[in-house]
Amino acid sequence: MPLYEVYGSHYQIGCQIGEAARQQVQHSVDTAHNLLAEAFEQLKLSWEMACILALEHIAFARAHYPQYVEEIQGIADGGECAFEDVAVLNMLDTLMEYPPQLMHCTSMAVSPERSADGHVLVAHNEDWTPEDEEDFYLVRAHPVNEPAFLAMGYGGTLPITGFNACGLASCCQTAYPGDVRAGIPPVILARSVLGARSPGQAIAKLLLPHRAAGYNHLIAHESGELYCVEISAQHFAILGGSDGYAVHTNHYLDNYMRPFERNPAELVRAHVRYHRALRLLKLGSAHTIDSLKAILRDHLNMPDSICNHAVDGGPVEREKTVASLVIDLTERRLHLAWGCPCETPYAVYELDD
Repeated sequence: MPLYEVYGSHYQIGCQIGEAARQQVQHSVDTAHNLLAEAFEQLKLSWEMACILALEHIAFARAHYPQYVEEIQGIADGGECAFEDVAVLNMLDTLMEYPPQLMHCTSMAVSPERSADGHVLVAHNEDWTPEDEEDFYLVRAHPVNEPAFLAMGYGGTLPITGFNACGLASCCQTAYPGDVRAGIPPVILARSVLGARSPGQAIAKLLLPHRAAGYNHLIAHESGELYCVEISAQHFAILGGSDGYAVHTNHYLDNYMRPFERNPAELVRAHVRYHRALRLLKLGSAHTIDSLKAILRDHLNMPDSICNHAVDGGPVEREKTVASLVIDLTERRLHLAWGCPCETPYAVYELDD
């Protein structure tokens, strides 16, 4: 996977990503254009309407997190794309209100008492449309006023899955709340976590008012603290790691949050993946990088498995595991497979080379 080293202000970081990944940025915008056109009868959302709605969300983001709006502007300028096009790309999941068939990410973490070497380990499968797989890349960023981070992005989107120099890791899974509204886009909130210096600060950054919707966030810290933060536009729940394990998929776990879920009956596959991943984690009490990789390669319930190969279907149903990663937070090291981990070897990246 391409690795881009970027430095400076948030706008400069965005520009450098856009310039380095210009081909990926432009391709991902084209892919999103085609997706909306192909799925218009189902979604009733044109690109022009998506741009109008995206700019409405951006107004809230600019009021609360202007630095990350500057990153989007930089990506657009560096990638030679219109700002509103890149804004749409960063909030497609919110604007389209995707059916639950799409975006089946799985995240896990274990605390030191559950790892063989006393390290904090985090694992994540990123499921997305197969058309965008070629546009993924890693960013090693050195912002002037935030911790350095190593994170994954694609095309013109903000990097949100990875870890920072303060020993804080962040993974996201799409959630499906029924209270979506105009507000701060979930991708902006997710990006803010990589700028946090502690778990408490990360959670506070996620829970600003005026949210548009929310993701499920798995947050891990080098101390061994593990949290799952479930968010909708107006509600949230914070779950601690249970017995040194944390697992999350695409449905709400907390009883308070479940009534706010849209079409919960359509999230059966997320429940199945959650229980499968949790069982596999609890079968072992001394996990390693390799044992987590084995879980990420699991094919039970295929094609709706942890390692996802569901590439058939309509425009908002095609999906696959486009990247798989395991983070050793203690060593600040990331193991990354580009594509399905059952087919692709993991390469190793470090925050500081």
